[in-house]
Amino acid sequence: MQITLIRHLPTEWNKQQKLQGRRDIPISEVSAEIEQGINENQRILHSLSPFDLVLASTLIRTQQTAQHYRFYPETERLLDELDFGPFEGRPKEELLEILGDQWLENPKELVLGESIRHLEERIISFLKKYQDYSNILVFGHGSWIRALISYSHHGHVNQMNKIAVANNTIYSLTL
Repeated sequence: MQITLIRHLPTEWNKQQKLQGRRDIPISEVSAEIEQGINENQRILHSLSPFDLVLASTLIRTQQTAQHYRFYPETERLLDELDFGPFEGRPKEELLEILGDQWLENPKELVLGESIRHLEERIISFLKKYQDYSNILVFGHGSWIRALISYSHHGHVNQMNKIAVANNTIYSLTL
C-alpha cells in the first residue's frame, strides 16, 4: 500500500504557533508562496497517481486544502487530529514546558484530550480499514502524519515528536 500524505495549508493558529487539535479552524488566505508550493506538490502527485481513494479528516482545514489541490475527498474520522485537550489554543511552547522530555521521548504514555495510545490505535484501525487499497492520498494533520511516519518506521508512535511536518508538506510511504 502506498499512502501519500499532505499536511493541511496554514491557518492563523499555525502562524501563531498555537495548538489546534480538534478545533475546526479554516485555512488562512493562500499566499503566492503557498500557491507555488501547491503547484510543486501537484507535479509530485501527478507522478504518484492515479489514486484509488482520496481522504481528508472531518476538520475543515484538510477539506479546504484538498479543494485547493482540486480534489474532493471522502471524509474519515480516523484521520482527525490529536485532541490536545487543555492545550488547544495555547502556544506549543507551553506544552513543551509542561510535558518536557516525555513529549519527545515517551509520548505514548501521555493523555491530553485524547491519549497518544488512542491516536496510535486510530492509525492501526485506519491501516486495517484501507489495507485493500494500493494507492491512497490523504489530506491530514501534523500529529497524525508524524504518528503514522513513526509507526511505519519504528512500529510505534513514540518517535512522532522527533519528526517535523510543515504545513503543505507532502510525504509518500510504502507500507
